Amino acid sequence: MQKKIIDLTHTINGKMTVYPNTLKPSFEPSNTIERDGFAELKLTMATHTGTHIDAPCHLIKGEKALSDFPLDKFIGKAIVIDCERKDEISLELLKSRENDINEVEFVLFRSGWSRKWEEKDYFGKYPVLTAEAAQWLSEFKLKAVGFDYVSVDAMDASKLPNHRILLSKDILIIENLTCLNKLPETEFDFYAIPLKIENADGSPVRAFAELIR
Repeated sequence: MQKKIIDLTHTINGKMTVYPNTLKPSFEPSNTIERDGFAELKLTMATHTGTHIDAPCHLIKGEKALSDFPLDKFIGKAIVIDCERKDEISLELLKSRENDINEVEFVLFRSGWSRKWEEKDYFGKYPVLTAEAAQWLSEFKLKAVGFDYVSVDAMDASKLPNHRILLSKDILIIENLTCLNKLPETEFDFYAIPLKIENADGSPVRAFAELIR
């Protein structure tokens, strides 16, 4: 039995795509081998940089931070739902995979949008969960849902309703995934491990899948 690891994470660098009007990551040497005998970078970035995970307290005052969840919250069985060439993620589409959703802890949505990473079109009209689809999905015992684009809500959604529906049920949200096209249609092991930051409203993650062959 062989295992294959698929990296689902965008690389963090100073030129990367970030949500409009938010902080771009910056790097500067705080120590160098020549001067100090060792190298160390000073990194400045927001908690929702790159491939990242949202905690309930990101939008809902008084709700849980990432540090309130055990490590097991970020590991489990997952499936991918194909929403490429869809204008929206409908309840009908989700119901067609209801049996599969019942068997896993993570649902990842593959739109192919990650191909637009570092392009202006990345912030265009990607497929978004309808309100009834988000509500229906929130009734499952999921640990998190993930997307290969910038937000579970549309760019022009002022109150971020899908965020609120899911986070209010402690279903975390993983955004800016990549390489979902490399994953099988059947279930697999999924990991989205955040930094262990006290009271974090979000964190970059190293997201990856483990496939058994």
